[in-house]
Amino acid sequence: MNAPERPGSFGEQEPELPNPLPRPEGEFEALKKAWKAPRGISFITAVNNTYVGLWYVGTAFLFFILAGILALIMRAQLAAPEGDLVSHDLYNQLFTMHGTVMMFLFAVPAVEAASVYLLPNMQAARDLPFPRLSAYAFWAYFVGGLVFFGTIFFGLSPNGGWFMYPPLTGTKYSPAENADWWLLGIGFIEISAIAGAIEIIVGVMKTRAVGMSLDKLPVYSWAMLVFAVMIVIGFPAIILGTLLLEMERAFDWPFFIAERGGDPLLWQHLFWFFGHPEVYIIFLPATGMVSMIVPTMAQTSLVGYRLIVLALIATGFLSFGLWVHHMFATGLPKMSLSFFSAASTAVAVPSGIQVFAWIATIASGRMKLTTPSLFIIGFLFIFTLGGLTGVMVAMAPFDWQAHDSYFVVAHLHYVLIGGMVFPLFAAFYYWAPVASKHALSERLGRWVFGLMFLGMNVTFLPMHITGLIGMPRRVYTYPVEMGWDALNLVSTIGAFMIAAGVAVFLFDLARNFRFTLEDNAGNVWNASTLEWLPNGTYNTRSIPSVVSRDPLWDQSNLSKDVEDGRYYLPGTATGGREALVTSPFDARPQYILQVPGPGWQPVLAAVFTAAFFLLLTVKFVFTSVICGVLAVGCVIWWLWETDPGPVRPPADIGGGIVVPVYVTGPMNHSWWAMIVLMVVSGMVFTCLIFSYLFLWLVNPGAWPPQGVRIPDWIWPSLSALLYCASAVLIAVASRQLRGADRRNPRSVPILIGVALLLVSGAAAVDLWTQWGTNLSPSAHAYGAAVYAIVSLQIFFVLTTFIMGIYTIARWLAGRLDSVRRTTFDNTMLFWYYTVGQGLTALLVVHGFPRLTGGI
Repeated sequence: MNAPERPGSFGEQEPELPNPLPRPEGEFEALKKAWKAPRGISFITAVNNTYVGLWYVGTAFLFFILAGILALIMRAQLAAPEGDLVSHDLYNQLFTMHGTVMMFLFAVPAVEAASVYLLPNMQAARDLPFPRLSAYAFWAYFVGGLVFFGTIFFGLSPNGGWFMYPPLTGTKYSPAENADWWLLGIGFIEISAIAGAIEIIVGVMKTRAVGMSLDKLPVYSWAMLVFAVMIVIGFPAIILGTLLLEMERAFDWPFFIAERGGDPLLWQHLFWFFGHPEVYIIFLPATGMVSMIVPTMAQTSLVGYRLIVLALIATGFLSFGLWVHHMFATGLPKMSLSFFSAASTAVAVPSGIQVFAWIATIASGRMKLTTPSLFIIGFLFIFTLGGLTGVMVAMAPFDWQAHDSYFVVAHLHYVLIGGMVFPLFAAFYYWAPVASKHALSERLGRWVFGLMFLGMNVTFLPMHITGLIGMPRRVYTYPVEMGWDALNLVSTIGAFMIAAGVAVFLFDLARNFRFTLEDNAGNVWNASTLEWLPNGTYNTRSIPSVVSRDPLWDQSNLSKDVEDGRYYLPGTATGGREALVTSPFDARPQYILQVPGPGWQPVLAAVFTAAFFLLLTVKFVFTSVICGVLAVGCVIWWLWETDPGPVRPPADIGGGIVVPVYVTGPMNHSWWAMIVLMVVSGMVFTCLIFSYLFLWLVNPGAWPPQGVRIPDWIWPSLSALLYCASAVLIAVASRQLRGADRRNPRSVPILIGVALLLVSGAAAVDLWTQWGTNLSPSAHAYGAAVYAIVSLQIFFVLTTFIMGIYTIARWLAGRLDSVRRTTFDNTMLFWYYTVGQGLTALLVVHGFPRLTGGI
């Protein structure tokens, strides 16, 4: 039963139904057939967001349990002084794996997983725009994550801390392969996170219900959009950092070795530029969930919608000014400490705005004390305490005293468990009826909350005191006379209380959760948003038109009209899977996206990608390269089936609106994805240039070092000329293709082929130039930095080469012409980026030493 209009709703007139008459027989059956999931062993090839999202959430929760077990072992070791449950080395592996698994294999994947399931439903989209990309990201994460965790059973787990500070993790102090498992073994997580971010950005901006303009977008969608942008900006820093440290370990390039011009602080800058925003990367999706749950529990519209959206954006922006917050004890200038201390305090303001908005929403309605409500209240209490201690450690003098003590451990867990885990459990109980025949038990849910809330405070509240009286982090035992035993025993009891709460939750899941796509428990909370519409494998029978942020409250009979196919795209216009793409700002229909279906390609590509990183870790280089080639081949195989072209004329989606089934250029969803990928690439390159300049600052007067010769200008000038010439040829090819030049059909592949030779020649000339100067990448950090820039550019040129060959193959196969040109457009965009990056690299490598007088 629909609720009456709520305070704050728009109250606009409901839109007319595009399809007011009964739908033709067989239309619904054709839709269900198109979206039917495969059966048998082929079921794992399903790409529907409902299946992939649920697998994703389940795997992330599995890693939460595994990391929790590691934490229980550590707490058992510390329960009494001079414990001998585990050895020193095993303890180091345990706390490294606990932090790594919680941050990389649970926290970020869990919120991405939830969005894979929820976003299409919440925006009334049939699926995310790149379902095979989501499947690829999941399977790489699943296979690689389980193998990575398995290293704990063989003594091969990383043992240098989840932050992996050099020089401790360099070959001098960590000659074994344990550190390599961290640096290479979680490479698939970085790929998975970036793939998910691209999917989320394009999905939020391009696949929404008709009329769902940005001012009607659910707060959760806003939170995930900011989250994805933060991943695009922040993750490249850790990607580059791991590459640099692995090159130091594998090839002796001294980026972090002070004796040869490197600096271990470079790692801290790169790591924490990712690491501190990551706290907000996992916090913002949780706040988005809270902003969806609170109005439903209070049965009133969200108070301060625009302020909350601005707070989300402000939090994302400010978080990138906080990374030195973790480096107050490294001896940085006090002026810079003052700036970062102020930024660390300022970020509390947008968080406070959201908290007060939630409290105001609760006060303006009548909140029901359900299990989701209890977890939200627990979140408000715990996160607020964590925020208060966060303000304390933001003050440099206090941080100097509390740094590397258990006070910081307590603060970290109050923020992360309070700010992410409690909202996630609220989300489990709130959204379970969308995916299950039965809601989870309210009675058991209260036990889960009680045990977890009490256990959380019993565990970590004493740690503040433990830290202030002197207990350092990362110690595996302590003597009796220190007086820490009672507090540690209490913390251990609390940890097992949390575990008991999780065990009750698992029992509740086993007892009540029964996955379904068509006969779910329904809108048991009388919620107002679109994920509670009737659904199936196709998600939404027809794409609704909305006029407010609370459509189920403000539009009578919306659920029934959607289910009866009275809104847009009620069937299948092309006979296959489809989604309706809308404009990014006002959500007007633009075109029908032909959605790829199930296939083995994403699964195999993911398995070979994980194998590439894992085999490279154990130095099976040849086999690793073979797996890398197979992974690229599988990706090309899956891409070959995309870009289907205009398989039929423009189609009527309802209400007399006719849209094309294929578009190119900036309107196309893959064009947006390529732009996001270019931003990721640009951030990796920017972080590398930052590393180059940072190492210059720590080597005054020795950049380049004495005796190093800088190449003559003629060679970088030749390389630049070749880059520019290749870009010109691609522009000419684009013009030829746009004009459908039937008089000379061979001109396009010929132009691309010549451009490939030129861009490859440009990279080769620069590499040969550096090689000819006898510059050694292992003698000094200058050589390492130069060769790192050159190597990165060669990687991008190689990628461009593969894309160019693929584009030529599409032309030769008759799959590329003046209309069906998405493949060419994407290759052209990436080509221009590669050329621009190459020119910038030449300017830095050859021009900067001359500018600073190093001739």
